[in-house]
Amino acid sequence: MTASDDEICRGTAPALAAWYAAHARSLPWRAPPAAAAAGAVPPDPYRVWLSEVMLQQTTVAAVKGYFARFTERWPTVADLAAAEDGEVMAAWAGLGYYARARNLLACAREVARRGGQFPHTEAGLRELPGLGAYTAAAVAAIAFGQKAVVIDANVERVVARLFAIGEPLPAGRAAIRAAAEGITPETGAGDFAQAMMDLGATICRAREARCLVCPLAQLCRARAGGDPTAYPAKAARAARPERAGRAFWIEREGAVWLVRRPGKGMLGGMRALPDDGWSARGDGSGQAPLALDWRAAGVVRHGFTHFTLAMSVSMAAIGAGHPPGEGEWWAIDRIEEAGLPTLFARAAMLARADAAAQTDGRERA
Repeated sequence: MTASDDEICRGTAPALAAWYAAHARSLPWRAPPAAAAAGAVPPDPYRVWLSEVMLQQTTVAAVKGYFARFTERWPTVADLAAAEDGEVMAAWAGLGYYARARNLLACAREVARRGGQFPHTEAGLRELPGLGAYTAAAVAAIAFGQKAVVIDANVERVVARLFAIGEPLPAGRAAIRAAAEGITPETGAGDFAQAMMDLGATICRAREARCLVCPLAQLCRARAGGDPTAYPAKAARAARPERAGRAFWIEREGAVWLVRRPGKGMLGGMRALPDDGWSARGDGSGQAPLALDWRAAGVVRHGFTHFTLAMSVSMAAIGAGHPPGEGEWWAIDRIEEAGLPTLFARAAMLARADAAAQTDGRERA
C-alpha cells in the first residue's frame, strides 16, 4: 500500500532521527547527533560554513584532508580573513571550482568586519558574499538550529524517491523543495538535514538503493513502485563543447616560469603555466609567448562544468632574462608546493615526465 503525503510528512522525521542516532557518520566538522539538545557545545559556525563550501560538488573523502589543513592553518574566521589571497588559493588547489575559494575569502573578511560573528538566520546568512540558498540554509540549520530546508544532491534524491516525483530535473526541483519543506521538522532541523545527507550518501545512493536497510522504506513511494533508481528523473544532457588550448613550460636553471591568473574568470587567482588564452567560449590562439625552440610534451584533457579542454603542453628552455609579463621562477623540484590547479598540475607532471624521458634517452645513447 502506498503511503499518503500526510503519512510521509508525519513519519519521516521520527524514523530518520532514530536511524541517525545509531548510524551518523563521524565527520571532523560535525557535532554528534542531538548534541545541542544534550547541552553539549554547539557546532562552530565557522567550521560548518567552511565544510559546506568545500563540500559543494566535491566528495566527503576529498574534503577531509583539505578541511584539516585549513582549520589547522586558519583555526578561526578571523585567521582566514587575515590570510593572503595567494596562500588561500594555493591551499585550495585540487578542490576545483576556484570561485568558491575567492568567495570564501570575501565572506570571511565580511564576517570579520562585522565583529567575527556569523548571522544566526538564513536571511542574514544570505547577505554574506558567496552564500547561496543551500549554504545559508545548511549553516542556519546545523550551526544555529533554525528551521531551514536544506537540499543538496543527496537530499534531492531521497525526497524525489520518497514522494516518487517524476518531473525531470531541473524543472522538478520546485516540487522537490515543496516536499522537503513538508518533512522538515520545526526542531532539530540540523540533525534532520545531516541525516538526510547521510541517508543519500550511504543508503539511498544514485545507482544503488539499499531499500532493505533504509529507515524510510515503508514510506517510500519509489520503493513501492519497484524502481527507486528511476528517481530523480533527469532531462537529456546536452553534449559539452570541446575547446583546444596550449600551455607553455618555460625552464631556466632548474626553475619553471609561473604566472598568476587574473582574479576573475576560470581558475582565477591561481598560479599556473602561461597559456594561449583558451576559455569556455573558444579555443586559444596557439601562439607562444616568445620565440624559443619549443618541443611538444603531449596533451592534457580536462573536463570543466560546461566544456572539455584539450590542452597541449609545449616545453622550451630560456638562457637568460624573463618571459614577458608578470610571473615568478619556481623550483621544479618543489612544483608540488606551488598550489597549481589540477589542470596545470597534470600539465606539469606531463612536462616533467617528458623531460625525464629525454634525459634517459640521452643517457642510453
